[in-house]
Amino acid sequence: MIDITMPRLSDTMEEGTIATWHKNVGDTIKVGDLLCEIESDKATMEYEAYEAGTLTEIVVPAGQLVAIGTLIARVDNGKGDAPKAAAAAPVATEAPAAAPAPVAAAPAPVVSASVAETLEAVGAVASPLVRRLAREQGLDLSNVRGTGPGGRIIRADLDKAVPAALAASTRGGALPMTSGPLVDEKRGSTEIAFTPVRRVIARRLGDSARSIPHFYVTASADAEELVTLRAKLNEQLAQTGRAKVSINDLLIRACALALREHPLVNASYVSDTSATMLVHDRVNIGVAVASNNGLVVPVIVDADHKTVSELGAEAKELITQASTKGLSIDQMSGGTFTISNLGMFGVEEFTAIINPPEGAILAVGGTKKEAVVVNDEIQIRHVMRYTLSADHRIIDGALAAQFLQTLSRLIENPLSLII
Repeated sequence: MIDITMPRLSDTMEEGTIATWHKNVGDTIKVGDLLCEIESDKATMEYEAYEAGTLTEIVVPAGQLVAIGTLIARVDNGKGDAPKAAAAAPVATEAPAAAPAPVAAAPAPVVSASVAETLEAVGAVASPLVRRLAREQGLDLSNVRGTGPGGRIIRADLDKAVPAALAASTRGGALPMTSGPLVDEKRGSTEIAFTPVRRVIARRLGDSARSIPHFYVTASADAEELVTLRAKLNEQLAQTGRAKVSINDLLIRACALALREHPLVNASYVSDTSATMLVHDRVNIGVAVASNNGLVVPVIVDADHKTVSELGAEAKELITQASTKGLSIDQMSGGTFTISNLGMFGVEEFTAIINPPEGAILAVGGTKKEAVVVNDEIQIRHVMRYTLSADHRIIDGALAAQFLQTLSRLIENPLSLII
């Protein structure tokens, strides 16, 4: 007998949700068969059988969130011995065929029991990816016309159905919203269920804010030369048919070089019982992305060894994948420092919560024109503001200030970013 437990699919995962069971009790299992899909804080992965047998019990039903190591199923391997833990390996989930059509921001309806039952019933005519997306959006697949082979429902069919379903729900249509004891009629409130990703985000950021002694250091830089350089670079790149670079791409490069000069900022706190901290030799910069699926942080590995153009191309690809929930576990693991940029939303400055186990995060505001004094003269120049949130257990105020001093120097002398 084999006990299958909830696996750890990423370095930050502490709990997971069974998205879909692909086998039923009594089914014969062969090595390599897909047992279920598991949704973690970062992605949805397929879980394969590593040993043959018969599925005798499903302990955790689809949709239930449980901690790592929790028993989720049992497989009889015919050996009649005491249960042993399974070590099945997760494999990459089905890749999205294309980015979803833009949908007006609206809270996702909670899936009712009838919709969940329908999703199971249409399993033979819809892929696991389509069924998962339908669950997340509260969409009843029995009302979706499939245009794939044999009437199979494909991603494009789902993209067309979502706007209509959302419109129907606002008219009191077929997508019910669950109401519970927290409904406040005076305020017109209705409970909206958290997605598994949002639940993990809430828990991890809460833990970070409570357990890590944050302190904040804010600085500003004259970004006039940076803005001018970017315009010249993009003009040359356009002439050769290459992709343009953004201010954020240049900022990633500047942070990577500043971290190389101040390696103790590129570090992690271990534990209260540890006599050491971890200083990372590789500079892996996470880029915070507010996707439709919640906040995700894809990581650019060895950012200090890449050109601005390479950083820009990689960042754009990761952001595109994040918007379609197509990032792998590997693409969101191993970060040593994070940049969160809200400048494009008109934000002047803000503070960010550290992304454990990293030791710091940089919150970047917008770059706008201001009156500044240059050589005793008032000039109109672009100014950028940013705030470093640092873990005071490993980063002192002086070190944080020195890091920002180096970052400001690089921004104000941007030729050093491209040579």
